[in-house]
Amino acid sequence: MRTSIWLIRHGQTTLNKQRRYQGIVDSPLTPFGMQQAEALARRLRRIPFTIAFVSPTGRTRATAMVVLRDRTTPIIEDTRWSETNHGRWEGLTYAEVCARFPDESVARFADPLHGRAQGGESLAEVNDRILEAWHALLRDYHGGRILVVTHSTPIQLILCHVTSLSPTDHWRWRVDAGSLTALDVYNSDAIIVRVVNETPRLTQQGSSEEHA
Repeated sequence: MRTSIWLIRHGQTTLNKQRRYQGIVDSPLTPFGMQQAEALARRLRRIPFTIAFVSPTGRTRATAMVVLRDRTTPIIEDTRWSETNHGRWEGLTYAEVCARFPDESVARFADPLHGRAQGGESLAEVNDRILEAWHALLRDYHGGRILVVTHSTPIQLILCHVTSLSPTDHWRWRVDAGSLTALDVYNSDAIIVRVVNETPRLTQQGSSEEHA
């Protein structure tokens, strides 16, 4: 029996466009981000989802509302699908972090698995909660068509898990805002990667906008 899982990264936000750390801090979708959500809705309009899981942020909720518009699909908000908590780095650019917290930034990147910003999460902690959510999903909705509206790091970590890569290699997977990744799971252990980082075609008006 096949379980089909469709992972969406939310549309572009203001902080995405400014290239700032965005985990628990939130930011609204840009007009381009809304166009991305509409493109995802068109791409997925024929998929009869059994259930949808949504990270509890405004940007994921807004994306999910567009994608699931006019559907009766049950929606569950699950904090385990949240983005990394970047602690006191939230809302800052990489250059600002290096200028304000030079020792902390060096220490964090020297230990990519266990390093963390003050008040934030390590990659190991994020990986643990994402895999907990993943295994619960496969256990509880075996044979379903499942939509997950989440963030880049959770999708990257799932791809590392199913391809037997270390979580520290998550950066090798490009996961753009407004993108779709799809997996087919057979008996919880045989997994086919259907598509990674598909960005559905936008309308002509939105096609010239810059990704961030």
